[in-house]
Amino acid sequence: MIKRVTDQWRFSAALLLLAFIWGYNWVIMKKSLQFMGPFDFNAVRMSFGGLVLLLFMLCSRMPLRPRDIGMTILLGLTQTGAGMGLILWALESGGAGKTAILVYTMPFWILIFAWPILSEKIVGLNWLPVIMAFTGLIFLLEPWSLKSTLLSETLAILAGVFWAFGAIIIKLMQKRPGFDIVSVTAWQLVYGSVPLVIVAWLIPQQPVQWTPYLVAGVFYNVVLVCAFAFLLWTFIMKRLPAGVAGMSTLAVPVIGILSSMAELGERPDAWEGLGMVLVIAALALLTILRLHENRKNKPPD
Repeated sequence: MIKRVTDQWRFSAALLLLAFIWGYNWVIMKKSLQFMGPFDFNAVRMSFGGLVLLLFMLCSRMPLRPRDIGMTILLGLTQTGAGMGLILWALESGGAGKTAILVYTMPFWILIFAWPILSEKIVGLNWLPVIMAFTGLIFLLEPWSLKSTLLSETLAILAGVFWAFGAIIIKLMQKRPGFDIVSVTAWQLVYGSVPLVIVAWLIPQQPVQWTPYLVAGVFYNVVLVCAFAFLLWTFIMKRLPAGVAGMSTLAVPVIGILSSMAELGERPDAWEGLGMVLVIAALALLTILRLHENRKNKPPD
C-alpha cells in the first residue's frame, strides 16, 4: 500500500515536471528568437537533441542501428522537420501563449486523421470536444478581422496538423515487431533535423548573438526539452494509462499562457480569450472522456 502511494506521488511529480518543462519553453523559445533566427534555432536544438539521445543510447549500451528506416524518416519529416520547424517560425511574429494553444489543437487533428487511417471513428460525446475546439479556433483566428498575425496563426495550426500526422505514424509503427520508442525518437530527430539544417543554411537570418540567455535557451531545449523530457514521458507512458498521462498535455498550453502573460506581458483580446478557454475546456473534456474509456475497457484483475 505504501509503495503504491509512493509510486503515485512519483508519477504525479513526473507529470508536473514534464508539463513545466514543455509549458515554460514557449517563453524561452520566444525570448531566444531575439538573439537567433527561428530556422537556426530549430536546426541547433533538434539536431543536437537527436545526438544527445544517441549518446544516451550508446551509454546505455542500446543498439544504435536504426530500425524501420522508411517510416522513421517519414516520422522525422512530419513531426520534427515540419511540425517543430513551423512552431519557431510561428513564434517569430506571434505571441507565445496563443501559439501554444493553436499548436495544442493537435489532439483534435489526431481524432480526425485516425478516422480514415486507423479506422477509429469519432462517436458519441467525442464529437463535443471536437466542436468546442474548432469553435475556439475560429475565435482565436478572428477571420472577420484582417490581422497582421494571420500568417503566424496559420503556421501554428499547421504545426499541430503535422504533429498529429507524426502521432498517427507512431501508432502505425507500434504495431510492427521490434518497435523501440527510444531508438525511433532519436533517429527521427536526426532525420528530421536534416531539412531544418538545409533551410537554416539557405535562408538569410539575423546574425546569431551568443548571449548568456541564448546559450541557456539552447541548452534547455537540447538537454531538457528534446532529451530529458522525452525520457520522462517514456517513464510516464510505461506506468500510467494514456488518459492520465494526457493530463500533462492539457497543462502545457495553460502553463505557456500563464508564463507568457507574467513574463512577456501578453494579453489576449476578448475573442482570443474566449477561444483559449474553449480549446482548453475541449482538451480537458477529451482527456476525461479518454480516461473513462480506458477504465471501461480495462480488463478485470
